[in-house]
Amino acid sequence: MREAPRRDRFFPPPRALCLMRMSQRNDIAPARVTTLYHGACPICGTEVAHYRQYAAERALPLGWQDVSDGADAPLLAAHGVDREAAKRRLHVVTADGRLLAGVDAFQALWAEMPRYRWLARLVGLPIVRPLAELVYERLLAPALYRFNRRRGR
Repeated sequence: MREAPRRDRFFPPPRALCLMRMSQRNDIAPARVTTLYHGACPICGTEVAHYRQYAAERALPLGWQDVSDGADAPLLAAHGVDREAAKRRLHVVTADGRLLAGVDAFQALWAEMPRYRWLARLVGLPIVRPLAELVYERLLAPALYRFNRRRGR
């Protein structure tokens, strides 16, 4: 009588189990970028939650730090940024220790996520870059900051 083929030989384990096994390994790479975001902002928090879920599903080595909870003080102080400045726009600390803010931060974050690399390249184009900076730095970031300040966040 023939032995039945082992299930795991033909069917790989579910993705969640693969991620769990990967997270238990000791040789996981350190974060390539650490994103500093204002988690109390409903728009910022929602967007970063999406990025975090995407990164977790793919086991991408990305770090996340909510600047609204106070646990970020050493990281902010190391880069000479106060909490209010960090709440004004998205910041990213690269693996080599550089602090990027605004459009540069989004571009660095998107470049680390396969689904968003096209967006990082698009924002990097000489024609698109000034427009993206204008919209984010002059309109979106200040409006979100004022919105959150009025609500005590």
